[in-house]
Amino acid sequence: MQQLLESLGPVTAVIGAQWGDEGKGKAIDLLAEHFDVIARACGGANAGHTIVVQGKKHVFHLLPAGSLHENKTVFLGSGMVIHLPTLLEEIETLRQAGVDIVPRLRLSEGAHIVFDYHKDIDGVTEERRAKATGGKIGTTKRGIGPAYTDKAARTGMRLGDLKSFGASSAALRKELGWRAKLANAQFGVFIDTKKEEQHLLQAWELLRDRIVPMRTILDDLDKKKRILIEGAQATLLDLDHGTYPFVTSSFTTAAGAMQGLGLPPRALTSCIGVAKAYCTRVGEGIFPTEVEGETGDRLRERGGEYGATTGRPRRCGWLALDDLDYAARLNGCTHWNITKLDVLDEEAEIPVGVATENGKATFEKLSGWKSPTRGMRDFATLPAKAQEFIRFIEGRTKVPVALIGTGPGREEMIIR
Repeated sequence: MQQLLESLGPVTAVIGAQWGDEGKGKAIDLLAEHFDVIARACGGANAGHTIVVQGKKHVFHLLPAGSLHENKTVFLGSGMVIHLPTLLEEIETLRQAGVDIVPRLRLSEGAHIVFDYHKDIDGVTEERRAKATGGKIGTTKRGIGPAYTDKAARTGMRLGDLKSFGASSAALRKELGWRAKLANAQFGVFIDTKKEEQHLLQAWELLRDRIVPMRTILDDLDKKKRILIEGAQATLLDLDHGTYPFVTSSFTTAAGAMQGLGLPPRALTSCIGVAKAYCTRVGEGIFPTEVEGETGDRLRERGGEYGATTGRPRRCGWLALDDLDYAARLNGCTHWNITKLDVLDEEAEIPVGVATENGKATFEKLSGWKSPTRGMRDFATLPAKAQEFIRFIEGRTKVPVALIGTGPGREEMIIR
């Protein structure tokens, strides 16, 4: 571990290299104890990180996966959109598990608020799209897109605004009133302003001292604190550089993370790209290496490929090296974390996508290892064919594989 930490430097980003759900949370959880600040830059409660510690499963949607580590500052950046009832629920869940995160939680005053009515607008927009085009985006309906729409239109509410409104119900009612009229006129959505007001006041009561200036994380940088950045979603879902329009509404690359946190690009000392040993996708959009039928079902069941946020079954397919190469170049990846290697243990043959043309993938077939890798922690003990699989990825992408997941548990990881 020490050799890996030295190679990472003081500011490390952990970024998904596919369409999300790669297992970023486990790498964050593993590394968090060696950093001072655990930061999340973008997205909202459409993210889901599952961590298994001593057999107990913890699912996070807004809080970084590293939140389980005591004495670590947790920072939610300006690039995020935050549904406050969900945040309060996660805080309470941690409290019941014996973890009081509030004293070490910091929320950027620039982060935007997701209201319940944003979820309703999300659903209406999907229905209108489907009716007009016969297709849909396949959003999580967590209100993320509409919240970012308000942000871009400069009609959103930020956490910092609670300092003006939080102590005054009258001011909140006035603020929510004009929003209700606008949403009803544009989308036919009814806003329960009393409920929204209650949510804001509850959050203000607990978090008023946790809302901090956007520059706070720059102060951490100046103090030479080690910062671990948790990416949300993944590269191919980036609003600018992903498979548009079937993308999320935020900027999911390493550059987007720096922007969302308010850190200068030069501060980033390393980037760990995270990819499954195969590939999955949720929602609509292209997926050249997708497999259906019995093989797809087998990967889904062995990998437990159901959304942590929605419970939706994920589309499954094989690894695409051209996508990994793109992600590595776009993010400046310095290390790979290949997750769920053990899911391929029973495969006699493992197709790997090596090129894509006109939406169709070209595969190179590798021999499977047909031997259990679950729980292995030493690269030398992996079956020879599994080692060849890892080296194949390194050779094609020119990025070293530093971490290899061999199971869901915190300790089931090979560190090279």
